[in-house]
Amino acid sequence: MKEQQVTEERKDKKGVLYIGIDLGTSRTSIAASNGVRECVWSYVGYPKDVVSRKLLKKDKLFGKEAVEKRLSLDLYRPFQSGAIKYTTAEEAGIGKEDLDKHLQAAKDLVKHALTLAKPRKDELIFGVIGAPARASLQNKQALMDACKGCLDSVMVCSEPFAVAYGLDLLDDTLVVDIGAGTVDLCRMHGTMPSADDQITLTTAGDWLDQQLYALLKKKIPDADFTIHYVKEIKEKYAFVGDATDPVLVEFLVSGKPTMFDITNEVRDGCRMIIPPIVTAIHKLISSFDPDFQERLRNNVLLGGGGSQIIGLGRVLEETMVKMLGSGHVTHVDEPSFAGCNGALKMAHDMPEEYWKRISAATTAA
Repeated sequence: MKEQQVTEERKDKKGVLYIGIDLGTSRTSIAASNGVRECVWSYVGYPKDVVSRKLLKKDKLFGKEAVEKRLSLDLYRPFQSGAIKYTTAEEAGIGKEDLDKHLQAAKDLVKHALTLAKPRKDELIFGVIGAPARASLQNKQALMDACKGCLDSVMVCSEPFAVAYGLDLLDDTLVVDIGAGTVDLCRMHGTMPSADDQITLTTAGDWLDQQLYALLKKKIPDADFTIHYVKEIKEKYAFVGDATDPVLVEFLVSGKPTMFDITNEVRDGCRMIIPPIVTAIHKLISSFDPDFQERLRNNVLLGGGGSQIIGLGRVLEETMVKMLGSGHVTHVDEPSFAGCNGALKMAHDMPEEYWKRISAATTAA
């Protein structure tokens, strides 16, 4: 009771900074009520030894800088499929010490992202986190635990729901949020979505990187390249329709830079993401009230980084027409920030009493 009283007094004396957070497998995005919006790659690196620490002059590196300096670092990507990568040592198949390092990396990344929001020392920080549509209670709790000590109060919501909430598309909309770890689908029909309204797929961006890697290895078996390089290629050239220009990329063959035409491999690899998405769309629509199925078919909203694959909306529509008879797909305007924008709006809209209640619970925990 005393701790709750202290929290109430702090709330009375301090202002509040509301933050929406998308703790993505590939990128972490935040939007704050002070107008700050930032995006950082979801990587954390720690110097391997005294030499690397002397070279880097830092104890922690984040985002793109961590990836670029990875040979000098113990590199962690703490989020997998949009949740904490490991929550127990048994699940990870590693010792407790290694598990603690993964969990610490998650906490450090959250803290870094919140620092980018430039909160004032005299502000309380209330945040809403977007998570995969079917994230387990254990994973949601792990996400909240990662925020302890960084946020004064925190809640977790479904990522596709956050996208729809931010755009005020709360009725007759089927959201498809394509991230690196998961593709999350959610049908909106004027109420809070239930578990039956949501589907999470793991055939997302990271999975697509692996498919492209296999196709490129088959085409140029003597070339040396990493999954990081394949990811760069995908993010620069990904498309699923007809190519207007060839995709020409340089690879190292026996140490010699050599140019290859990988147009077909990029298109064929990227097209692999479509069948699982359309199957999931079909499942959500066909199991819905028949009087409202047409509305959902013709109001599919694409979000997330994967929605930027060139031609994806058009090819999805064509595939839906073949499978479902009709379909119309639109894109969110800001795929990198749609989720955290919606989470921020939700944080703003939550009643003050709600924040007081979960703030007290967070303090007590």
